[in-house]
Amino acid sequence: MAQTVLHKANTRGVADHGWLKSYQSFSFAGYYNPERINFGALRVLNDDIVTGGMGFGEHPHDNMEIISIPLEGDLQHKDSMGNTATIKAGEIQVMSAGTGIYHSEYNADPKNPAKFLQIWLFPNKRNVTPRYDQILLNDTDKQDEFVQILSPNADDAGVWIYQDAWFNMGKFNADVTKTYTLNKKGDGVYVFVLKGQIEVNGQLLDTRDGFGIWDTDSFDVKAISDAEFLMMEVPMVF
Repeated sequence: MAQTVLHKANTRGVADHGWLKSYQSFSFAGYYNPERINFGALRVLNDDIVTGGMGFGEHPHDNMEIISIPLEGDLQHKDSMGNTATIKAGEIQVMSAGTGIYHSEYNADPKNPAKFLQIWLFPNKRNVTPRYDQILLNDTDKQDEFVQILSPNADDAGVWIYQDAWFNMGKFNADVTKTYTLNKKGDGVYVFVLKGQIEVNGQLLDTRDGFGIWDTDSFDVKAISDAEFLMMEVPMVF
């Protein structure tokens, strides 16, 4: 029998720093909830809004897989590996922090906010040489399909990371139902709704709700309205 956990959008942690508004599905910085530390290897899911002309100054990370998915606007990236890049909606960025990196992310548009998801996963390999990658996601406009954007395999669709994780984006029309089959026994899937309303395994989810499901091989996703969502399959034991 499938196990589940529901995180309604209005139960997330909220940090408002003026230049940054961050909605946190799991404990992060000043938000601490002992029941919401992680979902398996998924440690952080922050829904961030960065004011125009502002950003995150240079700061360190180590031994974490860090994924950024821009939803609106652009972010300028710089890091201690010498990478300088702009990431925008329709792209995905990944950093394997490994032995340690410093980076900054800045919204260069003086007028408009940048909105993005910041996701951290525990790695399955520690102290690797830090790496950076960013790609354009060509297939995310495909309707009514699970579109893979991340996996453990360098030759698969999307970016790859040091963890047995698979991320899929979905853009479903109302009344479409699809069955998601997990890649690996013992994994769980955390579903995060970006727009609209969906039903996962019979549970109704609204915009920005999160829902974790595990102890199952597959489950149904039904769009109640036109909807967009992110599904993150991760090991529950790692």
